[in-house]
Amino acid sequence: MGEPGSTQQNTVSRHSRERKLDLAAHAAWLYYIADNTQEEIATKLEVSRQAAQRLVALAVSEKLIKFRLDHPLSSCIAQAEALRDKFELLTCEVVPSGSDGSRNGLGVCGAARLETYLSAKTPTTVAFSSGQTLRTVVEEVPAMDQPQHKVVSIIGNMTHYGRAGRHEVVMHLSEITGASAYPVPTPVVATSIKERKLLQTQQSFLTVKSLVEQAKVTFVGVGNVGPNCPLHESGFINDDELAELMKLGAVGEIAGWAYDEQGLLLKKGTNARVAGVPLDQPVNRLTIAIAGGQHKANALLAALKGKLINGLITDAAAAQHLLS
Repeated sequence: MGEPGSTQQNTVSRHSRERKLDLAAHAAWLYYIADNTQEEIATKLEVSRQAAQRLVALAVSEKLIKFRLDHPLSSCIAQAEALRDKFELLTCEVVPSGSDGSRNGLGVCGAARLETYLSAKTPTTVAFSSGQTLRTVVEEVPAMDQPQHKVVSIIGNMTHYGRAGRHEVVMHLSEITGASAYPVPTPVVATSIKERKLLQTQQSFLTVKSLVEQAKVTFVGVGNVGPNCPLHESGFINDDELAELMKLGAVGEIAGWAYDEQGLLLKKGTNARVAGVPLDQPVNRLTIAIAGGQHKANALLAALKGKLINGLITDAAAAQHLLS
C-alpha cells in the first residue's frame, strides 16, 4: 500500500495541474476567440504578462485548442484537382507538407472530413482501419454526444499471440463521440489458414463484416512494406513473414492486406491468413485513404493503380510524387 502522505501529495498535484489547465484554457479562449492582448489576459486572470504568455503556450502544447484554416491554399487545390482527374477519385484533398514530416496536417484535415459524418443526426455507420495517422485523425475530433452512430473496424488489433496494437481507432473514437464501437475480434494475421477460417465464422465477426458492408464511408491508412514498416514494427507480422512479402513483390498494405506495385492484392504470403474484413478490388464503396510523405508515395501510387481506394487525403510531398 502507498503511504497516506504520498496519496495526499498526488491528489494535491493532480488538482494543481487541473487548475493550471483551466487557466490555460481560459487564457487561450481570451486570446484566440475574444481577441484580448496578453496584457488584457494578464489583468483579467490576475497573473503577470509572462504567465499569461506561458498559459496560452500551454493550451497549444496540451492540444486544448485546435486550429482550422478556413482559407484553402491554391497550390494544394490544384494538386487535389489534378489527382482527382488522374485517378478518377470521388474526393481528394491535399494539405501542405510539414517540415518534420508530422501527421498533424493530415490529422486536422481528416478530422474535419470525419466530423461531417459524425455530426449528422441520421444514424450513420463509418468504418476504419487502424494506424498512427488514423489515430491522429481521431485525436483531432472534438468531444460530442452522437450515440446514434456506429463506428466499425475492418482490421483486427492483436498480434498472433494476443498483444494489442497501440494505434487502435474505433474504441478511442467511441469514447470521444458516444458512438457504438464494433472492433474486429481477431488478430490482424492468424497463425494458420484453419484458424483464420474458424475466426471468420464467429457471429461477432459476421456482424462486423455486415456493418462494414453498410458503411457510408471507410477511412483507411496506407502502410509501406519493407524494413521498419508499420505491420512489422507493431508485431503483426514477424521477420520471416516480412521477408516473404518483400520476395512476393509487396510494396504496400491496407488493413493488413498486402499488394504489389500494380496494386494487385497478393494471393500468397500473409494475405492467406489476414483475419480482417476482405477488401474489394476494385473498391465499390467510398474508401478514403489518409496518408502522406514521400516514404508512403509508392504504396499510395500502387493503391490508386489497383483501385483499392477511391478517395484520398494526402500532403503536397506525396501529391507531387503521384502526379509526376
